[in-house]
Amino acid sequence: MFLTITTTGTPARPATDLGYLLHKHPDSAQQFSTSYGVAHVFYPEADAERCTAALLLEVDAVALVRRGKGKGRGGAPDAALAQYVNDRPYAASSLLAVAIGNVFSSALRGVCRALPQAPAQPRPLRVEVPALPARGGPGLVRRLFEPLGWTVTAEPVALDTAFPEWGDSRYVGLVLESETLTLSAALRHLYVLLPVLDDAKHYWVTSEEVDKLLRAGEGWLPGHPEQRLITSRYLSRRWSLTRQAMERLELVRLAETDDSEVEDIDNAVEEETETEEQPTPLAAQRRAAILTALKRAGAARVLDLGCGQGQLVQALLKDPSFTEVVGVDVSIRALTIASRRLKLDRMGERQAARVRLVQGSLAYTDRRLKGYDAAVLSEVIEHLDLPRLPALEYAVFGAARPRTVLVTTPNVEYNVRWETLPAGHRRHGDHRFEWTRSEFRSWARQVAERHGYDVEFTPVGPDDPEVGPPTQMATFTSAAKEAKAA
Repeated sequence: MFLTITTTGTPARPATDLGYLLHKHPDSAQQFSTSYGVAHVFYPEADAERCTAALLLEVDAVALVRRGKGKGRGGAPDAALAQYVNDRPYAASSLLAVAIGNVFSSALRGVCRALPQAPAQPRPLRVEVPALPARGGPGLVRRLFEPLGWTVTAEPVALDTAFPEWGDSRYVGLVLESETLTLSAALRHLYVLLPVLDDAKHYWVTSEEVDKLLRAGEGWLPGHPEQRLITSRYLSRRWSLTRQAMERLELVRLAETDDSEVEDIDNAVEEETETEEQPTPLAAQRRAAILTALKRAGAARVLDLGCGQGQLVQALLKDPSFTEVVGVDVSIRALTIASRRLKLDRMGERQAARVRLVQGSLAYTDRRLKGYDAAVLSEVIEHLDLPRLPALEYAVFGAARPRTVLVTTPNVEYNVRWETLPAGHRRHGDHRFEWTRSEFRSWARQVAERHGYDVEFTPVGPDDPEVGPPTQMATFTSAAKEAKAA
């Protein structure tokens, strides 16, 4: 992947000052090791009138595969072909952003010992990125860069010039031009917005990324019209981190409005209140109830069907009594996020042997799901259309037949206790239905009778005397297992 930065100058202010600002001498080609390859910096042209610095990143495809433990681009499971056929060596991405941060770290911070005043001075800049993934197209590229003072040219790259009828790819050839920006600001824009446009990162996103985003976004991100989109994508759509970043950005905006420091505004809550006990989130209570039921059933090999982003898989792996955990989901994106959450690319060999993430639909029988001690369907059934429930029922209870099956689902009667939930609305926009306690128990008992299971019901969360608990859980136990035990 390739990027060039060009500036022009005069005899009094030569363009070759770019070498001082980047801390890379125009007369020599230099190379730097990165986690996934080698970065080269060289100058195709360098004189007083015009100077161009090029950053060429050679990506080590083998290192990507090894560090991703063979999980494909972004850690996506069951994507073996993506290990060898992908755009990572050629298209700008978070790999290039990290290289910018490592190779041009001083320029990114606006530090130059040789010319101390130069970093703060705007200069003519032209940035070219020949291949940039743009999920959102040229329109999004312009919406991200134009408010920052850039003149943007984003030309779509054809899928194949020999077959124009195939249309354009998701890549653009990007040219940015400005007369009013500093080099430091330009690099910080690229550092943040390259992975935002790619909408992917090659590493697991932690809370440290919030600090990186705020440092690189200082001075321009708080007032950007696409602030929420930038924040969400940069943090890999992790809701908790996005909320944390948005709250801190709002504090920065308020501080700038009042011409004061952030610390002076963020003092409305006494320190003592931070130590007050907070209510346990319902999702955490649900996972705790599931873990208790699985341990009571003596399950060691567990399926998490519809595992989503891997929260339950992560909780199961923390308990060594669960010797094998398999997460199954139809969504590759969800499995990719789960892979990052679990840090599969950095997991030790022994721990990695305990976990698998598998793409699969619960509407079809799957031989891979047979022979397990237990299966969990946590907040899954309500996302299916009612006519498709019989297919899921047969795939799990009829074909896979684990000894124990746990099913949790919202209790619609409890919805009246949610103050923020409008009357008649479901808890999630993708819920196709939400059952009362009697409806859920009727369905569960019929399933148990058809497939030879016994079933018990457990409340999850505060059990309201009038409307019941927020979540209801059914524990199915194979009648054959009970007979054998007897």
